[in-house]
Formats: sequence, C-alpha cells, structure tokens
Amino acid sequence: MIPRCITIAGSDSGGGAGIQADLKAFAAAGVHGMSAIVALTAQNTREVTAVHEVPPWFVRAQLDAVAGDIGIDAAKTGMLFSRSIIEAVADWLEENPRPLVPLPLVVDPVMVASSGARLLEDDAVEVLVGRLFPLATVVTPNLHEARALVGSDAPPAELAEALVDLGAPAALVTGGHSSVSTDHLFAGGEHYEIPFERREAAATHGSGCTHSATLAALLARRISLFYAARGAAAAASRAVAQGLAEIGGGDGPVDVLGVSAR
Repeated sequence: MIPRCITIAGSDSGGGAGIQADLKAFAAAGVHGMSAIVALTAQNTREVTAVHEVPPWFVRAQLDAVAGDIGIDAAKTGMLFSRSIIEAVADWLEENPRPLVPLPLVVDPVMVASSGARLLEDDAVEVLVGRLFPLATVVTPNLHEARALVGSDAPPAELAEALVDLGAPAALVTGGHSSVSTDHLFAGGEHYEIPFERREAAATHGSGCTHSATLAALLARRISLFYAARGAAAAASRAVAQGLAEIGGGDGPVDVLGVSAR
C-alpha cells in the first residue's frame, strides 16, 4: 500500500505554503497526502490579510475521519495558530496511539510567515513546546524560530540540544536563514550536519513547509531520520531552484513538482 501522510496546518489561499505546499511535497515524495485544516488564511505572495480559525472540534473531526478509514503512516504539523488548536491536536494524538509502531510526527513550529505576519499567537508557544514537542519524532524550526523558542542567539548545534532539553526527542534546525548551507540534526545524543545546495532565487515562499512535509513523507516510507533529513534538504533546495519567481508581486512560491520545467 502507498504510504499515507497527513498535514495538520493552515491553508494558504495563494497556494505557496501551508497545506498546499505540503500536499505538493507529499506527491513529489511518493506518498498519499491528506489534510486536517486548522485555519484559513487570506494570503498572497506579499501579505497575510486575515486568518480564520477552524473550531477545534472540527479539526478533531477531520483527523477522526481520515484515521478511521484511510489510516495514517506519518503526520506533520505546520501553522497551528492558537493554544486551543494545539491542545486539540495534542489531545487527539495522545488518545490515538499506535502501540506497535509509533506514529512518526514532524512538528514544524511555524511562528511567522515569510511576509512577516505572525502565525502563532503569543500564548500558544508554551503549549506548543509543552504538549507537542514530547509527542514529536523531530521538531524542525528554522534558525529564527529556534532562537525564539530557546531564547538564545546560540549556534545551531547548541540550539538543537536546547530544543531537545525542552522535550523534543530530536531537533533539526534548518539552515535556510543561516549563512552556512547546512541543516543541523541532533538525535540520539549525536550531532549531524546535513549540507544542501543554496540557491539564490526570488522564490522561496513555502520552502520550510516543503522541507518538513518531505521529511514526514520519507518517514512514512520508513526511511531513517538521518536519511529522511538529507532527502528533505535536497527537495527543499531543488524546489527553491525551480521556484516560480514570476508568480505574484512578492516572494514567489517554490516548485517542488517541477512544473516550471514542463
């Protein structure tokens, strides 16, 4: 059976990030993609003009519907927006364990959009760390998010260790916002550098979502965390290189499916 992967995140009406980016990344990685939408955004390449939160009971209903019929081999969370949504997702994950094979879960702590709009309310950060980090297989903040979560300007290796100290089993600090073209993985007490090719492009919107979604998809295919991290870094780099800079007046969307080359 084809692996099944779900994204629990917000919708980007501009199609560049959020569940739209995740579903494209799932398809590119060879898994069946599903979604539980937690918020709708009125968004384009320049700005987020409005956010409409989905009721927590409906988020759970989406998860129940998918799990009860199709099944889930891995999951990722993206923009979760509020404390109530995070608690609903954490409650569902705790109430629906898989005793024989733990559900791989990638927690991408999306806090700010590339346009600068806040996508996580201030009072939600503590519950994100306290409830979701311990349930994750790995957390995947970018450098800015990692520093905000830890409260330090330390280098990526120290940030990754600090994120594990906060309760995450493993941490992957992505390097797209760093001067060094490497992601840093800390897992099982070991540090790993994950190099990637940096692409100078005007289309990077959705690169973080593409990275974490690809990582979740590869975990759904039962690829080890280290090699899944390498695959995710390569996919995100390729998606930026193929990015659609001509779309919109702001930061154009990445193109993980390679439609720009067709």
